[in-house]
Amino acid sequence: MIKIFHNPRCSKSRQGLAILEESGKDFEIVKYLEDVPSEKELKDIIALLGISPIDLVRKNESIWKEQYKDKELSDGELVKAMIAHPKLIERPIVISGKKAVIGRPPENIKTIL
Repeated sequence: MIKIFHNPRCSKSRQGLAILEESGKDFEIVKYLEDVPSEKELKDIIALLGISPIDLVRKNESIWKEQYKDKELSDGELVKAMIAHPKLIERPIVISGKKAVIGRPPENIKTIL
């Protein structure tokens, strides 16, 4: 099952959702600001993406700039920060089986459909 971690207020996330809808495939929408992933789930997503936790952080968010920007954080601390403040999680994320992509640009999503 394809899963999209979606923020309806984000234009890139809405574009990603439209790509999934156009694909005709079944998928699940996870509104991650309301249904925050667990620490294990977020670590699993990061592993599927093949990136470091810092690469999933939205560094232009005010909460990042105010609370975390100038700190040396471990990978575990970064994951905890994203769970505490899910706005920090880059979006959209689409998972299909053992593959995952960040939909920036949204066309990236087509690579795993």
